[in-house]
Amino acid sequence: MHIQRRPFLLFAILALSSMASAQVKVTPYGFVRTYLNFDTRKTFTAIGGEYNMMPYDEEWNADHSADLNAVPHAQLQAFTTRVGLQLEGPSVWGMESGGKVEVDFGGFGTTNSLLRIRHAYIRLANNDGHNRMEYLAGQAWHPLCGDIMPDVIGMASGAPFRPHSRAPQIRATGYRGRWGFTAAMLYQLQFMNNGPASATNPESVASIDFASNAILPEGFLGINYKHGGWYAQAGVDAQVIRPRTHAIDPMDTAVVKKVEEFVGSITPTVYAQYEADRWSIKGRVMLAQNTSHLNQPVGYAVTGVNYIDGSWVYTPMRSAIGYLNAAYGQRYKLNLFLGYLKNLGCSRPLHDFGDDGNPIPSYLGGYLIYMKGGTLFTGLNSVWRIAPSFCYNAGAFSIGIEYELTGATYGKISSNGSIKLDDTLHHVINHRLCTMVKYNF
Repeated sequence: MHIQRRPFLLFAILALSSMASAQVKVTPYGFVRTYLNFDTRKTFTAIGGEYNMMPYDEEWNADHSADLNAVPHAQLQAFTTRVGLQLEGPSVWGMESGGKVEVDFGGFGTTNSLLRIRHAYIRLANNDGHNRMEYLAGQAWHPLCGDIMPDVIGMASGAPFRPHSRAPQIRATGYRGRWGFTAAMLYQLQFMNNGPASATNPESVASIDFASNAILPEGFLGINYKHGGWYAQAGVDAQVIRPRTHAIDPMDTAVVKKVEEFVGSITPTVYAQYEADRWSIKGRVMLAQNTSHLNQPVGYAVTGVNYIDGSWVYTPMRSAIGYLNAAYGQRYKLNLFLGYLKNLGCSRPLHDFGDDGNPIPSYLGGYLIYMKGGTLFTGLNSVWRIAPSFCYNAGAFSIGIEYELTGATYGKISSNGSIKLDDTLHHVINHRLCTMVKYNF
């Protein structure tokens, strides 16, 4: 007998609240949310097109009479409707215990609507009024994202200018008065780095294997400040991935050999926000290295080849990224989001596979770059966004409208991964109109 599992899973999650023991308080929550989006050209998106990042480059037909990506698009979807359980339990080792389980329907497969885990973690915390400490284990927001987001209406929450990822992690956050710290180690699940498809296929794919094969977890360390309406953080994220474990033997292309390939990256960042009365101002700047797992078009490239075992040497790409968000109001809320991303290239020159007779014919005459979107954005020079919005909130009900003006400059890549500032540099723009209706419970 065929069983429809998704309705059963949703029913089981909701039913847990009525079966919880007397020692654990289970509070269900969530919302129903529907988006109507319109774009003036093809854009790089996720979650059925709701998660909008940046417009694709021009793709001209043979006689150069039409840009094949200049195609309008519209859709109406409710994939991001969300259900969660907030857990509060008895004291453990003198600390408060709790957790969270949260899902939506933003996973994609052959049926286009799959239950997707968002959060699933256990939390222990204590608070004596002056000193506070919290420990978390499970899947939650990446520390570079946090629970603090721009007040935008669009599903992407400011990406690619705001890092966006949820990841399995072990995290500690502590405060002594106004000052505190956040320390975490993380692995990957739904948000992944890009890398070679296999030892014999250099095509770019996204996979958790590149991080898992490196064994070492990604690490984050930040210093926090909280006082009044202020919150600020200065931190650094460090990561090592292993793009390949095997490679083609340069002396015998029929032989595949084991190799030791690693690429490391360090991403410093500063975040600050101020909230008072009806005002909210937030902003972040970061010098990103290899942050494709944070939904940003920043990866790494091959900078050298070892002709003894066929292994590659890599260098991370760098981008300067920042955003500023200002909002005013509660029942009637006005918001303005500004974002900018600039490709700074690599610290070392890239390896030109067209100059060495490398036995990978599909890449002769070019560079190997691995980043979000694969080869679609290797010519990306910069991205910017201006997004004003208005939202009406009446208790559990919200309705909003947002206009996103997102532009990107593309050009010819130089030997260090940056884009040449010559006559090949050109601009593309997408206009997105997004309307949202939401009901919280």
